[in-house]
Amino acid sequence: MTRLILFNKPYGVLSQFTDKGSAASPRPTLSAYIDQPGIYPAGRLDRDSEGLLLLTDDGRLQARIADPRHKLPKTYLVQVEGLPDDAALRALGAGITLKDGPTRPAEVQRIDPPDLWPRDPPVRFRKSVPDCWLSLTISEGRNRQVRRMTAHVGHPTLRLVRWRIGAWDLTGLAPGAWRAL
Repeated sequence: MTRLILFNKPYGVLSQFTDKGSAASPRPTLSAYIDQPGIYPAGRLDRDSEGLLLLTDDGRLQARIADPRHKLPKTYLVQVEGLPDDAALRALGAGITLKDGPTRPAEVQRIDPPDLWPRDPPVRFRKSVPDCWLSLTISEGRNRQVRRMTAHVGHPTLRLVRWRIGAWDLTGLAPGAWRAL
């Protein structure tokens, strides 16, 4: 029977079970939170991003979730520096040309600040520079894609939380918590 685990990855945690980095300063990994043998992450979430990470013991399901050919939508709550105007939102929605080629069109909208857990460490606050929250849904998952997209339109990402992958979302999951489906 296929196992699927929804995990709310905290900021600073690697999306893998071991750290092949420096032994002198080990970084937190999934093994600090999940003790389930035989499961593997379906995709990645950068160390400085938070939110939904799916893990499974089924290689075919893992490929279907992670492979961009399947166009599984992923929704991110993104705090950006500055206040994106309508032109910036249209550009994100139409797709951006990055160094590794054009992105697929995205769904994007300004949203009220979401009711999220505090981040540790907190996002830097600057009195003179406003920020804004966006909901951004993409159907691919290139390396640091959302961060590169928002930076491309002049609004660097301050905080990035993946809220949904396909039909699965973070509802009811605190940072560091997981649940099996």
